[in-house]
Amino acid sequence: MNVKYLLLSAALSASLVACSGPKEPTKSESASAPEAAVAVDESPQVELIPRDLIFGNPTYSSVQISPSGSMISYLAPVEGVMNIWVAPADDISAAKPITFDKGRGIRGYGWVAGMEKLLYVQDKGGDENFLLYGVDPTTSEETLFTPFENTRVTFLASNADIPGKQIIGINNRDPRWHDVYELDVSSGELTLLFENTENFGGFSFDNDLKMRFGQKATSIGGFEYYKKAADGWELFLEVPPEDLYTTGLAGFSKDNKTLYLQESKGRDTSALFAMDLATGDKTLIAENERADIGGTWRDVDTGEPYVYSVDYDKTRYFALDQRGKELLAKLDERFGGNFARVSTTRDESVWVVLNSQSNQVATYYTWDVKSNSFNRLFATRPALEDQQLALMTPELINSRDGLTLVSYLTLPVGADADGDGRPEKPLPLVLNVHGGPWARDSYGYRPTPQWLANRGYAVLQVNFRGSTGFGKGFVNAGDLEWGLKMHDDLIDAIDWAIKESITTSDKIAIMGGSYGGYATLAGLTITPDRFACGVDIVGPSNLETLLASIPPYWESFRRVLEKRVGDPNTEEGLALLRAASPLHKVANISKPLLIGQGANDPRVKQAESDQIVAAMQENQIPVTYALFPDEGHGFARPENRLAFYGVAEGFLAHCLGGKFEPIDDDLNGSSLTVPVGASYIQGLSEALEAFTFEKRG
Repeated sequence: MNVKYLLLSAALSASLVACSGPKEPTKSESASAPEAAVAVDESPQVELIPRDLIFGNPTYSSVQISPSGSMISYLAPVEGVMNIWVAPADDISAAKPITFDKGRGIRGYGWVAGMEKLLYVQDKGGDENFLLYGVDPTTSEETLFTPFENTRVTFLASNADIPGKQIIGINNRDPRWHDVYELDVSSGELTLLFENTENFGGFSFDNDLKMRFGQKATSIGGFEYYKKAADGWELFLEVPPEDLYTTGLAGFSKDNKTLYLQESKGRDTSALFAMDLATGDKTLIAENERADIGGTWRDVDTGEPYVYSVDYDKTRYFALDQRGKELLAKLDERFGGNFARVSTTRDESVWVVLNSQSNQVATYYTWDVKSNSFNRLFATRPALEDQQLALMTPELINSRDGLTLVSYLTLPVGADADGDGRPEKPLPLVLNVHGGPWARDSYGYRPTPQWLANRGYAVLQVNFRGSTGFGKGFVNAGDLEWGLKMHDDLIDAIDWAIKESITTSDKIAIMGGSYGGYATLAGLTITPDRFACGVDIVGPSNLETLLASIPPYWESFRRVLEKRVGDPNTEEGLALLRAASPLHKVANISKPLLIGQGANDPRVKQAESDQIVAAMQENQIPVTYALFPDEGHGFARPENRLAFYGVAEGFLAHCLGGKFEPIDDDLNGSSLTVPVGASYIQGLSEALEAFTFEKRG
């Protein structure tokens, strides 16, 4: 598919941090505001980067080139809200906005395959019911293609050789299952192709946009692929639970005779294969011993892959033929291996390339492949180009039972004077836990580590067991290990940091969003003596209620969750879920905690935060609760991000002793409410009072 939609990217923009209270409260202390403490600043003297330069809207993002190469599009603010802009490819200075959203902003868009029109998706208040819109780049005329309520659109297939036709899924008949429609972008006509009474959770289409396979969950937590036949569906491929995250279909050759698939059957890491659909014979194309095969670049005429990527500690590209070698050599010469192909014209004569390093903001270029000429477009955040940014370094940490945890360490600028990758003296450390948990941290520029390092903290990001990309053995090692071995990996990582003199045992905070929020709650309830404080962003507190309240469109994923987290339908599984739920250990919390939640979150519902806050209040344990009524699974509106980061920064400073920028006007325009615990963060009550007065006029 030519268009990539980042529907869920906002979910883990919630990789936020904080700690509560100027001192560690005991359970017997009242909820009155403690005395202000003076932040200890032992970090190298580096100028503070204003929060809005890191967490405000980027100046430019999501740059794409139109299929013909005549136009460049990107996302940029219009009156503070992200919208689509378009410019002639030969005159970027003539760019103009073509959408005028005034709410949460547009986060996912793309060019129609083979057509000079754009599509974008939008939900309401973070409810993840994404509807599909079209916009003409020359007239700015907009069309709502899916005018339905409580409906989530998914993108299934398109092909530049069939311009204007888009295959989409719509779940307005049954919220659990998507029916398949063909959208004619020119007329707006929707044609039902397949009513999904088979309860397929996914589909595969060939280059003629014909449905070839349907994917269905099994009762044991795996998948089955069914092949479309003349008289129904035939079982094509069985994927057992252990291969679930390392096996999948990966498209067709241009003539539809070859199916590409990534598979881990009989091996650990996922390899790329080509299957002759007439004979069933498979040919190995690419493999890697340490990591799963990532993305591929495909020939526009044949559909054959000529480059593939692998991400172990860093993303690396490998050529499969001479053309791939020549292209990679030119890109490596220009960017030193730090690049990503983000968009191309239909004939692949012009590319949009993103150059990104861990201590430099990402910069977009166009590349004329034939002439090998690069044209710099712009940096995503130009105001950061002159700032001193911190370097991220990959670290391989051993778990107590012998797994290798690919991790990333970011130190403040100037902390590593001799260049050995270690600070000259121990620093306070923030353990930043990724969400998912079936996801991963990767190398590169990341806003949260930069912010924390600039405030004087070492930042450690750990790919604990259950993280994806490192083979099936590693991801499956996380099954039924929430709060157990998955948590042990995080403890092993901070023990490593202490042993390496990166930090000391009394100066470690834990934070994260989604699963990272759960890990924070687990850290403060299972191992309360190991962390000085923690921040939970949209994290589940009760795994039993989490599984009981998943959104309906996750129905095909339900058995996978039960297989990997715990099965509430069995006595043993229910006991496991309860034992791993921080809510049932809330009395163990003895360290400061900040909780952030979006009221419209469809995945980790507000009740997950409400119930642990209520339990802490019942046990007279201080907690600060930041609630945003117009957000979902993460904070999409920049005003809300800045409000929360402002709160979190003061919170951390009093917990770990780092630098902080006062909250001041960071609440302006946000929807922040603090139902509980504003007094535990210095300056928050006053800022809220001024903010409320300002809103009242």
